[in-house]
Amino acid sequence: MALLTKARRLGKYFLLIDNMLVVLGFFVVFPLISIRFVDQLGWAALLVGIALGLRQLVQQGLGIFGGAIADRFGAKPMIVIGMLMRAGGFAAMAISTEPWILWLSCILSGLGGTLFDPPRTALVIKLTRPHERSRFYSLLAMQDSAGAVVGALIGSWLLTYDFHLVCWTGMGIFILAAAWNMWILPSYRISTIRTPIREGLTKVVRDRRFLTYVLTLSGYYILSVQVMLMLPIMVNEVAGSPTYVKWMYAIEAVLSLSLLYPIARWSERHFRLEQRLMAGLFLMTISLIPIGITATLQMLFSLICVFYLGFIIAEPARETLSASLADPRARGSYMGFSRLGLAIGGALGYTGGGWLYDLGRSSSMPELPWFFLGMIGAITLFLLWRQFSPSQAMVSTPNPKH
Repeated sequence: MALLTKARRLGKYFLLIDNMLVVLGFFVVFPLISIRFVDQLGWAALLVGIALGLRQLVQQGLGIFGGAIADRFGAKPMIVIGMLMRAGGFAAMAISTEPWILWLSCILSGLGGTLFDPPRTALVIKLTRPHERSRFYSLLAMQDSAGAVVGALIGSWLLTYDFHLVCWTGMGIFILAAAWNMWILPSYRISTIRTPIREGLTKVVRDRRFLTYVLTLSGYYILSVQVMLMLPIMVNEVAGSPTYVKWMYAIEAVLSLSLLYPIARWSERHFRLEQRLMAGLFLMTISLIPIGITATLQMLFSLICVFYLGFIIAEPARETLSASLADPRARGSYMGFSRLGLAIGGALGYTGGGWLYDLGRSSSMPELPWFFLGMIGAITLFLLWRQFSPSQAMVSTPNPKH
């Protein structure tokens, strides 16, 4: 038992370092894509939205296959190969002079994420006990926020010199992450049994409760992905300079590092997981609606604060709720399939958001995309309430603490 406890503790330290590298490498590059190609090169926001949507759709939509393969062959080879593929995607992005090259680079980056993301998520479930899982997700979310602002700071600084340096830095970080996993990560099995690929896929598809929950989250992700597309564009538009984008991520870092863990500890004692998810989504929804009519940077950053507050309330609860609904006999498949909502919501959020942004600007209705985002948030809240309402056949998942 002592050896098992030590292995879990060391495994969690490994996961934290691994997550730091992945988040840093991602945020050095991706938040600046819309600034580079829309603001600096003058491309339509729709073209960049398609690129970002393709990455999201490929990575999350095919995640169930990446998870099922990891169930069969183990986490380590999938993680290493996937990280090297993402590094290759960043290298291709550096030479993107036409939209189709940017799209291909994002597809390659997404395929890499398809391989490394589900087994990494399944390892979190494997190496944490149920009662500590919510707090560990909160630590990861805090790390995500700190990594986002540091990555955005590095990327913004490099962008003042050359976008090639931005992409090459992200590529180097993912090569380092692949080497870290190759050197340190044991050959873990992420499921309790070595589940055949087809059996793992079948288990998930037949789980109606999990399927409904995952698809409902598409609306949540349509809102959350705007931190990579419309919010940076809006900050740049109001401030008149892309250098202010880093302060948007600094806001998230400050809020997360100061509030995320205390809020998670307090809320897990008083509220069920789905209540926390819906409360966070409500704040995200009401913060986005007025952004289209915001003319000052102070007001914009205030609304972004409310949005991030909702996100840090919702995200640990969403992760923990997804883990609690997963079958331990096919963790990789479940965690891969759980990304389907992100695939659908991300693709719609990026492409639809880019199209609505262009439409609103051309028709002198800048509030148009933000009004639609508010409607989507309200509909998603209603569907989550219906799904987890005690009066429904699908009974709410209880808080693990109770």
